Amino acid sequence: MADTLHPPQDLVEAAGLPVGSGLVKPGYDPALTNEDLAPLREQKWGSYNIFAFWMSDVHSVGGYVTAGSLFALGLSSWQVLVSLLAGITIVYFFCNLVAKPSQVTGVPYPVICRSVFGVLGANVPAIIRGLIAVAWYGIQTYLASAALDVVVLKLWPSLAPYADVNQYGFLGLPLLGWCSYALLWVLQAAVFWTGMETIRRFIDFCGPAVYVVMFALTGYLISEAGWGAINLTLGDVKYHGWDALPIMLGAIALVVSYFSGPMLNFGDFSRYGKSFRAVKTGNLLGLPVNFLVFSILTVVTASLTIPVFGELITDPVATVARIDNTFAIVLGALTFTIATIGINIVANFISPAFDFSNVSPQRISWRAGGMIAAVGSVLITPWNLYNNPDVIHYTLEVLGAFIGPLFGVLIADYYLIRRQQVDVDDMFTLSPEGRYHYTGGYNPAAIIATAVGAVVAVIPVLLTMTEVAQYSWFIGMGLGFLSYLLLASVFDVASSNRPTVKA
Repeated sequence: MADTLHPPQDLVEAAGLPVGSGLVKPGYDPALTNEDLAPLREQKWGSYNIFAFWMSDVHSVGGYVTAGSLFALGLSSWQVLVSLLAGITIVYFFCNLVAKPSQVTGVPYPVICRSVFGVLGANVPAIIRGLIAVAWYGIQTYLASAALDVVVLKLWPSLAPYADVNQYGFLGLPLLGWCSYALLWVLQAAVFWTGMETIRRFIDFCGPAVYVVMFALTGYLISEAGWGAINLTLGDVKYHGWDALPIMLGAIALVVSYFSGPMLNFGDFSRYGKSFRAVKTGNLLGLPVNFLVFSILTVVTASLTIPVFGELITDPVATVARIDNTFAIVLGALTFTIATIGINIVANFISPAFDFSNVSPQRISWRAGGMIAAVGSVLITPWNLYNNPDVIHYTLEVLGAFIGPLFGVLIADYYLIRRQQVDVDDMFTLSPEGRYHYTGGYNPAAIIATAVGAVVAVIPVLLTMTEVAQYSWFIGMGLGFLSYLLLASVFDVASSNRPTVKA
């Protein structure tokens, strides 16, 4: 790793720095530096911590519904499983690519982007990713609050009028929904505020907790319906042979798109990995292995709702709510609520915290960046976003079209232009002599390549060309990747690699 400070532990504590914080060198420019963005003094996450991160990311109501929905596309069970494995293997491969630069340097996603986009240009990918996270943070909080409403109404049915937006509603949300949303908003902020170590412990618990409830729920449904009622195909098989290939490719694209956000800023977490090998092992367990087991478990559970309840239910909270046992309902709904909080923190809270802090490190700390995201998530009234597909289409998907190009540019620069060499210190200086100052702090090749990829990728989304739009991530990533390689030679980006320090 490039040279970083490693002072004795007593000096760290005397300086008031928490264990594991980034350490700022005297030569680092204050306009680019704070303890949250600086290289870590200690990297101690093992394979299980990365595995638990992905469990928290996968084991949510959204993950449950997404996995289950693939089995209702008209494909046979083996075709769906092949699609799931192919999609998640692509995610696994790309996550390893994104993980390495941050793991070896110990810096988060927006900082490693400085080596690509320039020390100031890095704010472009940071703000794009941050805005996407804010929107999804609000939506996930709303979904978790809806699960909590199920518990509240089961325990206190007399509160039903307050769940009616027409009787007690404000800005499109009923009073009960406001109370649940506010409670979860505060709980998430409290967990986040305590720091990454508490977040690590929290996600270490969330993923396995959902498995316990899912296995218990599956066991209950099997006891009610019998083993013979299990059916891995939730819908009629409509596509056979080569006719199924376009549907399978669409399913693969859906899996990759679902994970595109956390995949892009995975460096925010891989930076804590004690070794790249540990990160790769955690990714292997948390993605292909975990995702396949969870997918099978969700479809088994969903298929058993038909003989037990007389209809197909793909929402796990709704399934739990149908059980004639108050304790089981409360335990199940609370567990899925906690799980959704887990995915929200790891996927949509930590990312904007680093991203917004990167914009003005001295004014915006990591905690302040996270709170900006939290406040913004309320102002956009996410329940209205979620309930209006057109708004989601023209906001989240338009912003999401930028994720692919950002990924392509980052990978092209680090592996083909830099050849995995990064000077850590130069990512923290505004000096024109710095390797990543480029033109006024911006790398024009990266900015233009991102714009080219994003514009082309967003056109099918805006024109509602569904069959093409589902591949917008791949289109943007490929164009961003190729455009950057071409423009890097035009702007002689490689000359800034002289001589580099191997990270």
